[in-house]
Amino acid sequence: MIYEIRTYRIAPGSLAEVEKRYGEAYEYRKKYSELTAFWHTEIGPLNEIVHVWGYRDLAERARIRSDAAKDPNWPPKIREFVREMRSEIVVPFSFVPEVRPGKVGPIFELRYYTLKPGTLPDVAQGWEAKLPERMKLSPVVLAGGVEFGRANGFVHVWAYSSLDQRARVRDEARQQGVWPPPGGPDRLLTQENKVLLPSAFSPLQ
Repeated sequence: MIYEIRTYRIAPGSLAEVEKRYGEAYEYRKKYSELTAFWHTEIGPLNEIVHVWGYRDLAERARIRSDAAKDPNWPPKIREFVREMRSEIVVPFSFVPEVRPGKVGPIFELRYYTLKPGTLPDVAQGWEAKLPERMKLSPVVLAGGVEFGRANGFVHVWAYSSLDQRARVRDEARQQGVWPPPGGPDRLLTQENKVLLPSAFSPLQ
């Protein structure tokens, strides 16, 4: 399984119209493949939408995108609002549960780390040992390495019921020694995050 994370920076004040048009067009797109999630930024870079699509592999992605491009109702008519587009392919760690639709949020934190070259296997090993205990506090939605996109990227997404719960969980995890895994700072070059909210039509809420 792979996940494509597409991030669009859109014009200020356009979010409601962009989500409306995207949601209407998605009704036609989902017969080819369904969204994993659709979010917009609440904290972090302003005026961004983030949509996540799951595929079995790159060949399936290419086939589905080719088929969908022939549909007159896709892509959504939002080009006038888009200022920047980014796309990254993430290969999830094998021990992370597959993303399923449902209500696990509605607060989602997407964290993006740039790792020192060659350290992703060590990061994965540390995560595999510690993640079961960490997931007792709040669910991980996605975690894996960037295969295509920014080099040496590592993406993970966490779900919380509120920002207050996020703060409590993170504090509790540190106090209990549950999280983070050891050795993290030694492998990190940069870190960034954003807090996301789901759109009404997002399968992941």
